[in-house]
Order: sequence, then C-alpha cells, then structure tokens
Amino acid sequence: MHTIKTAFDNGRGQKLAAILDRPVDDRPIAFAIFAHCFTCSKTFKAVRHISRALAAEGFAVLSFDFTGLGESEGEFADTSFLSNVDDVVAAAEFLGETQGAPSVLIGHSLGGAAVLMAASRIPSATAVVTIAAPASLDHLAEMLEPARAEVEQTGSSEILLAGRRIRIGRALLDDLGQVGMTEAIAGLRRALLVMHSPVDNVVGISNATAIFTAAKHPKSFVSLDRADHLLGRAEDSRYAAGVIANWARKYIGEQQGEIKLASPEDNRVVVRTGATGFRSEILANGHPLVADEPVSVGGTNTGPSPYELLAAALGACTTMTLRMYADRKGWPLEEVEVRVEHEKIHCADCADTSRAGSKIDQLSRELVLEGPLDDEQKQRLVEIADRCPVHRTLHSEIRVTTTLAED
Repeated sequence: MHTIKTAFDNGRGQKLAAILDRPVDDRPIAFAIFAHCFTCSKTFKAVRHISRALAAEGFAVLSFDFTGLGESEGEFADTSFLSNVDDVVAAAEFLGETQGAPSVLIGHSLGGAAVLMAASRIPSATAVVTIAAPASLDHLAEMLEPARAEVEQTGSSEILLAGRRIRIGRALLDDLGQVGMTEAIAGLRRALLVMHSPVDNVVGISNATAIFTAAKHPKSFVSLDRADHLLGRAEDSRYAAGVIANWARKYIGEQQGEIKLASPEDNRVVVRTGATGFRSEILANGHPLVADEPVSVGGTNTGPSPYELLAAALGACTTMTLRMYADRKGWPLEEVEVRVEHEKIHCADCADTSRAGSKIDQLSRELVLEGPLDDEQKQRLVEIADRCPVHRTLHSEIRVTTTLAED
C-alpha cells in the first residue's frame, strides 16, 4: 500500500486534509471516496482499516476530514449536513482532477447519509456503500434537540457526543428538517450496498431496512453480525472491506475490475510500507499479499511475519515437489501437509567451533502424507523433500545485492 497525505479546497476555499491509499503496484483498478462518521476523522480506526484493506484489493481510496474536523480548516460549528455533502462532492472533483474519477462512494454512519445525497452530483460514481447509516436525519435531530434552545439564543452550543465535546451551530439544526433522504435514495440510480449490524445501538437496524426498501435495484444488504456502530473491532472493518471490494468489482466499469498482473518477464517481488507501522503490502507476480509483525513486537498482526513467509515458501515448495514426484512415479499420494517452524537454537553441534555458544536459524519440517503409501515410498518422499528448490537455495551460498532505484 502506498499512502499519500494531501489536501483540497472545499466550496468555501478552506483546505480539507486527506489521505490517499493506493495499491502496492500503484495501478488502482478503481478510485473510491470514504466519508467518515459524524465528528470522526480520516484517521479513525474503522476508516484506516477499511481504506488499507481496499488498497490491498487494488482500490485507491481517498479519505478526508470534513470541514472543521481533524486537520481540516474551518469551524465545525459553522458547518451543516448539506455542507458535508458539498465536501464529498469537492473530494470527488479533486480526485477526478488529480488521480482518477471516483466510481465508488463509501460512507460510515452520517457519512453514509452524505454519500447517498452526494451521489447524484458525482457522475462518475457507479456504486454506493453505506455502513451503519441513518435512513433520515430524525435520529440526529433527537440527539441534538437538547441543544436547540441555546443554539437559537446564542448561535451555537457545546454538546457531549460519544465521549467528545463538540460545538454545533444553527446551520446544522436548520438542515435536519429540510433534507429529503428518502427521495434521494429512491432516485439514486446507482448500485447500492447497505451494510449494518443487527446489534447497532446507536443507529438501529431499522434504518438499513428503510434505506434498502426505498432504493431501486441493483441493491444488496450485508449484515455486520456482532459489530458495534463504530466497527471497533479490526476484524469487522476488514470483513466489511473484503465484501465491498468483491461487490464493487461488478459495478466499476468495463475498463476496471481486474487487478493488473505483472508481465511474465518481470519476476520481481514488490514490497511497500507506509510512514508508520510494520504492515507491508506485497505484489508477487501480480498476486497481492500482506506481511506484518505480531502485536507483541509493535505490529498489528494483519499478516504473516517475514520469517513465517520464509517458512511458507519452504512448505509450499516441498508440497509441490512431493506432488510432482509422486505423480511421476504413479504413487497413491492423496494429500500432502507440511508443517514448518522457524526458531533460533544454540549452535551446540556446529562444525565451526568458533560459533560455539552462538545461535543459528533452524527450520523444522514435518510431513503428513495421506494415501495408501508403503513405508519405502514414505521414506523416499522424506528424502525427496530435501531436494525441493527452496530447500537447496537455503542450503546454498546466497548473494543479496542492494541498489537505489533511479528516480
């Protein structure tokens, strides 16, 4: 994944801070916009998890801070729901002018309502995704009603929402009774994916029912079972991203939808990481993979560690070699399972006595051979395992060269 910090102007000339997550090969299959939840930001956990996971699937995702939130300019108290909709449109215009026109619009909670309203003003958008979105602004109006008297008297009021203090203004309250969400959903004319948790205690599941009922086909619904409103668990966010990626491919146009594979002549593996964290996006002959480190050493455990990938390479090469050998011999090998473990061990039996007391790397390999094989055939396959190409490479002299790429 390639992460770029950027910014664009809203309709009032204020700078809105944004993050663009691009796939590791820097050749996105489509561009998407992610609108965050009410008073959240582009760095909110659910936003980052979904954006990164979509980038790993080949999408370029622009997430941004609405006016007055996060790192964006302006005062939140001066904004309204319709100004948020304008921000989504401004983000789409910026993306179209600088990267590629967005075909997918994604919104979480009130951000979902914003993308539903903005879609008609973004011609390139062919697919809209809502996550835990309200079907109307009535719910928000109820939450903000206690502040109405002070807003009408002084022009603004500070409220406590989801553990955070925010200042709202008259413009937001004025919008709440004027926005026709049902009409906008009915006239969407884009593919719609509605995602909602049945246990959402902030925006109830009935909102998903209302959105789905009002929308015309093509439309789909996916239950985010056991997820909370903010998708606090990383696994819920990543599940949502996987569903979005597979669903959206059907609607992103004839020129998009398939991950571009590297040419057969180019056997390089490309690995890229962002400015923070260990998570690395890998492109191996066009196939996307992820590497990371365990949480215990500062990673996020979203993929195997480098040593686990090394062990996987040995295991995969072993199964392929045994499969090829057994097929050539006509032996009844039905299934092969290879279990590989990497560890550091003390060099007690090293031939090089100068290394006594030091540690060496050991890869322990265990074979599980299924099928009616006799003992002689099984022992021969154990011997053949030591002849797999990766095994031989690990035992041979290896040279690694490092150069700087030309700009």
